Amino acid sequence: MIENPLAKKLENHRIILASGSPRRKRFFEAMGIPFEVRIPDVNEVYPDHFQGAEISDYLAELKATALHSDLKADEILITSDTVVWHENTSLAKASTVKEAEEMLQKLSGKWHQVITSVCFTTVTDQKTVHCITRVKFRNLTQEEIAYYVTNYQPFDKAGAYGIQEWLGAIAIEEIQGSYNNVVGLPSHLVYKTLMTMVA
Repeated sequence: MIENPLAKKLENHRIILASGSPRRKRFFEAMGIPFEVRIPDVNEVYPDHFQGAEISDYLAELKATALHSDLKADEILITSDTVVWHENTSLAKASTVKEAEEMLQKLSGKWHQVITSVCFTTVTDQKTVHCITRVKFRNLTQEEIAYYVTNYQPFDKAGAYGIQEWLGAIAIEEIQGSYNNVVGLPSHLVYKTLMTMVA
């Protein structure tokens, strides 16, 4: 039987996924990578002057710092963060229906960037990579926005939407770059980085 090339390389390592996101877990399962979940306790605050990928890089590394002291020699810790960057502003997770609707109104009819950073940390080394995808929404009606927010409650997602949900199906006119990145993980980049990290 032919083995999964990455799983074979990682047979003497343990992958620690520092995320409670079901979407990120599904990507690791799809790649055939055994993993353990550990959730960092982090206050996700970043310097005000940071922009775009600087924010997601910083937060991914901040999450790694919270778990680094518990790492064992055979473990690779993977932390990540996603930012929706629109008109020089980061659209974080909405905490209320009103905030979510306002975010989607801002994105309506316009392009935005979805940036996901992934940080790979071992006892002795750390590497951070990121992926940028451009997404264009068609003009959305207030009724469509209200329906989506009420029925899908996207409060755990940057930019208040999930591309894999109803809004993604009806609103996205164009996408430039990785679709998986918009879902929450640039899986191709994770695979490539792990393949180069492990001898």
